[in-house]
Amino acid sequence: MTNTSAFDAPLQLTDDAVLIMIDVQQGFEDSGFWGPRDNPDAEQRMAELLGAWQRTGRPVVVAQHQSARGPLVPGTPGYELKPFVADVKADLHITKTVNSTFYGTPDLQTWLQERGATQLVIAGIMTNVCNETTARMGGNLGYDVVFPMDAMHTFDMAGPDGEVVPAAQLAKATAAVLHSMRFAKVVSTQDVLAAAE
Repeated sequence: MTNTSAFDAPLQLTDDAVLIMIDVQQGFEDSGFWGPRDNPDAEQRMAELLGAWQRTGRPVVVAQHQSARGPLVPGTPGYELKPFVADVKADLHITKTVNSTFYGTPDLQTWLQERGATQLVIAGIMTNVCNETTARMGGNLGYDVVFPMDAMHTFDMAGPDGEVVPAAQLAKATAAVLHSMRFAKVVSTQDVLAAAE
C-alpha cells in the first residue's frame, strides 16, 4: 500500500507524472449497447487534463481496447479514438484485450520503469472497469496513483440478481474502495490542474 502520510497529503504532481488515458473510443457512444451513463462532462474534463499535459510537457499514454464483438472491434468506427484524444501525440500507445492497461502491448510496466516514472494519473472509460483495474494494479506495483473521478464515466450494470445498479452508484463504490484501501488518491480534475501548473 502507499505510505499513509503521503497518501493523505495535499496533491502534488511530479514533473514527469504520466497521464494514462484509457479507452476513450467512439464505440462508447452506443447507448443502445451500453445503456445509461453517468457524468456527461467527463470528456470535457479529460480534454482539460490532456491540455495541461501538453502545455507542461508531461508524458501521455493512450490505451485502446480491442474487443472480439460489440462496439469496440478493430476495423470498425467504434474502435476509433474520440477526436480530442486521437489528435494528441501520445508518448506510448497501448492496445489491450483485457481490463488492465498493464496487460497490453507494448508493456506499460517496462516503459514506466525505463522512464523511472513513479506517479500515474488515470482518466478515461470506464470508471469501475478498466480505470479501476489499472489503478489497483498501479497501486499494488508501488506507483503513486491519482484518480480524478470527474474525468471518467461508466454505465449502469446489472448484478447477479438482475438488479440494475446505476452508473453513479458504481462510480461512488469505486471511489470508496480506491480511497479506503489506499490504491489511489481520489481527486477532482481541478485538483490535478492546480497541481500541474
